[in-house]
Amino acid sequence: MQPEDIQTFDFDRIIDRRGSDSLKWGRYDDALPLWVADMDFAAPEVVLTALRERVEHGVFGYASEPPTLREALAGWLARRFNWQVAPEAFVFLPGVVTGFNVACRATTRPGEGVLVQTPAYPPMLATAANFGMRRDEMLLTQGADGRYTVDLDALDAALDADTRLFLLCSPHNPTGRAFTPDELRDMAGICLRRDVIICSDEIHGDLVHAGARHVPLASLDPDIARRTITLMAPSKTFNIPGLGFSFAVVEDPTLRASFKAAAKDIVPHINALGYTAALAAYTGGEPWLAACLRYLTANRDYLYDYVTARLPGISMAKPEATYLAWLDCRGLALPETPFKFFLERARVALNDGAEFGRGGEGFVRLNFGCPRATLTEALDRMADALAGI
Repeated sequence: MQPEDIQTFDFDRIIDRRGSDSLKWGRYDDALPLWVADMDFAAPEVVLTALRERVEHGVFGYASEPPTLREALAGWLARRFNWQVAPEAFVFLPGVVTGFNVACRATTRPGEGVLVQTPAYPPMLATAANFGMRRDEMLLTQGADGRYTVDLDALDAALDADTRLFLLCSPHNPTGRAFTPDELRDMAGICLRRDVIICSDEIHGDLVHAGARHVPLASLDPDIARRTITLMAPSKTFNIPGLGFSFAVVEDPTLRASFKAAAKDIVPHINALGYTAALAAYTGGEPWLAACLRYLTANRDYLYDYVTARLPGISMAKPEATYLAWLDCRGLALPETPFKFFLERARVALNDGAEFGRGGEGFVRLNFGCPRATLTEALDRMADALAGI
């Protein structure tokens, strides 16, 4: 792709989403919403065209998977990650959150442990309690530069004889880390030695910035693959979360059978439009994604420079992946939580860091997957609010 190709995709276009049944834009009235992981860009035209054609057909009965979908998914994983996955390893799901709840149900019994790394994507924190399991935790280590790493001794210590499942978020939400192959091997090695299954949420794996790369955990080694359930989706990659399609990669037949059994008659089938959008995205969406990634990286750099220069008391490490920034507001002397302060004083809606568990207090998560004008307006409001205290 040539640099000028970015001009064929207008990520600067403001699309009015108020009154469009948008959760993101409907929750906080007149506040600018930079919270839930939902970009403000139109989906790729190749996806929209496929959806229009499917809608024009006019009949929406029970859907079966498109016959070329597994081939398309396998091709995507091979091209982007050099990961060779057999067609039968895919299990289709309506969402990644559904996936790690099914994984918990398939591998763990009431009273046993499920490990999460905090700060953590909030639905991960809730998973163990959904099934009467115990939530085990380990705190990620934040360096002086704001970048997070994994303390392997702490990981090992957080596992005990009753820990059955490790919920890994890779790339990590909310910190934006794209874990290195060595980090992933080390974490997996501990889990294999302790006989712990790994459920790896890799929904942001396609959204990695220049200088970093995403490595699917299960692609590292056959022994790791046999103990891993990998969850992916086009929802973040192509901004189609409302269409309800994701997939698990479970290469071990016995583990896959347990996973399918845990979902049987509980997890709904994929709807016709979800299948249509997924196939179109994975077969024709790469040019759009390449352009979107360049735009997101430029937004990330703009945000970092703005925070450094104009938001005193706030710091951040540049995310290596995702379109989510983890802002450390602990240097501010605010009369309330940062979330409440910016919502009420700046009319900017962010995610409250406290909702991400231990290590999240004093932080907010900011979604920069939006037109630059929207991001600038939100940051200007935040700067004005800070200038008034």
